[in-house]
Amino acid sequence: MIKKVLIANRGEIAVRIIRACKNMGIGSVAVYSKEDAKSLHVQLADQRICIGAGPAKNNYLNMDAIITAAINMGADAIHPGFGFLSENSTFVRKCQKNGLIFIGPEADVIDKMGNKSQARTTMMNAGVPVVPGTKEPVYDAAIGKELAKDIGYPVMIKASSGGGGKGMRVAENEDEFEFQFNMAQMESANAFGDDTMYIERFVQNPRHVEIQIMADQHGNVVALGDRDCSVQRNHQKLIEESPSPAITEEIRAKMNEYAILAAKTVGYTNAGTIEYIVDPKGNFFFMEMNTRIQVEHGVTEMVTGTDLIIEQIRVASGEELSFKQEDVPIKGHAIECRINAEIPERNFMPSPGTITHMHLPAGNGVRVDTMIYSGYSIPTEYDSMIAKVIVHAPDRAAALRKMRAALDEMVILGVNTNLNFQYQIMGHPIFEAGEADTGFIENLFKKSK
Repeated sequence: MIKKVLIANRGEIAVRIIRACKNMGIGSVAVYSKEDAKSLHVQLADQRICIGAGPAKNNYLNMDAIITAAINMGADAIHPGFGFLSENSTFVRKCQKNGLIFIGPEADVIDKMGNKSQARTTMMNAGVPVVPGTKEPVYDAAIGKELAKDIGYPVMIKASSGGGGKGMRVAENEDEFEFQFNMAQMESANAFGDDTMYIERFVQNPRHVEIQIMADQHGNVVALGDRDCSVQRNHQKLIEESPSPAITEEIRAKMNEYAILAAKTVGYTNAGTIEYIVDPKGNFFFMEMNTRIQVEHGVTEMVTGTDLIIEQIRVASGEELSFKQEDVPIKGHAIECRINAEIPERNFMPSPGTITHMHLPAGNGVRVDTMIYSGYSIPTEYDSMIAKVIVHAPDRAAALRKMRAALDEMVILGVNTNLNFQYQIMGHPIFEAGEADTGFIENLFKKSK
């Protein structure tokens, strides 16, 4: 059994992992940047060590500094959380070379599924439905333009190593393809150090629905239900819910079936997510696999009664899954709102600063995952998400009422947040009807102008 975990991350996910470790009686080590010295995860961990100052490349992306810290602090495992090094196969291999357990999938699997274009090819060969597009990686705009003709406009240009909406551009026609391709490729190179691109048909007005899976080292794979992540801003998720109001039970069953097939095809272990897009006719297509725990894992935990972080650690220790497929009934409905320090009216511009006062909602079926507290200063160097409000109720209508009450009660002063914006969405007739697609937020702002 793993005895001490170093958390190679920050913010609310680091706090979440530390709490799971405490619940298991496992030691925890927090790494932190100089800017994060007063962060909550640093204060909650059993041990802590500073690994640098300035931008993330000097600390949370510094593989050697993290591994050295783990060895020096006596950790036997590293949990990467999400983002940063969570899907970096080079980091996984470095961990293994130094005798450290990486709490996540194998490096070769990350190479297969973490690289978006390679994942598409793997899924095509396995028979999983995939959006029509390129099978091989694309590096040149001129070649991409020729391929786009065959795919048919509009097309989505995507970074193979992408995530968080970076390196994604839509080309509506041939005239704008080269510009959009070059912009997406530049974003990818800057964000991921990789200029590999792929192209796929742009599905108009889709829903974004994903399946959470968990797999152990003994060949067991379980699907833990679906999440609807259609409400997004700038290609980044804003609200997630489970189960999705957009799909039928028949579609849900097929999605689960293909998700398990995808995981078994590549010999997947630990937590992962198969992401689909669903067109207005109900056709669904594999989009990508996230080879890590997701920001929105909390909604799945609420409807399944599981603890995915604890399960990750157990699986990484070599244990079998603590549940079988028949042990995971979906009960009720859960909704998550991401609370960001940002200004929605200014294209969600980040709003760092010091929190002068805060009050968090609580009560039956209300959960807040956060790292903020009164007096905490939000750094400028990192993502703007500061909290996740998650509610669970017997059905969707009750969950909506509970979320509105929770957001109404929540107070964060000293910085701008999207709290009011989220509250307004909860009462919007399109969202209330369960009909919000990925263009919902963009259309809201178009109508307000």
